[in-house]
Amino acid sequence: MREKLLRGVNALLTIIRTLAVLLLIGSVALNFENIIGRYFFHSSISWAEEVMLYLMVGCVFLGSGPIVWSGHHIRMDVFVRLMPRRVQAWLSVFSELTLLVTAVVLVIFAWPTIRQLEAFDQRSLAANVPLVIPQGAIPLGLALMALLAACRLVAGRWREQSHTRDH
Repeated sequence: MREKLLRGVNALLTIIRTLAVLLLIGSVALNFENIIGRYFFHSSISWAEEVMLYLMVGCVFLGSGPIVWSGHHIRMDVFVRLMPRRVQAWLSVFSELTLLVTAVVLVIFAWPTIRQLEAFDQRSLAANVPLVIPQGAIPLGLALMALLAACRLVAGRWREQSHTRDH
């Protein structure tokens, strides 16, 4: 079962990383195109900054899932490292559960807003992008974080991180 879980997680991580990289490349390409247009042709793309912001939000929230899986998300663990290994293990599990619960709660609270944006077909001012897309990236990223935190718990990856963390 653990092997199937790890294979599934690895496939999901590949998809997430690919999407995050494509969003980042899109943002950089749009920025580059806007710079060339502005400085060489004296004409910039009016909606470029808005779209670049949305692409970066998507990149960050999609990219947060692989960070959670690797266990390199921000933790306040200065005092935890001073504890005995057994206590560190329990606190590591508690940390994973806290992350999971927090992410799920935030997804639940975000969902009505996403539904309203979709129902009212709200769009951005400059690019006319349906706001459900960039705003939906936030709960999607949080849901992926929750899923991957749950997979870390099931796969026992929290053990590896609690013993190998040295920075």
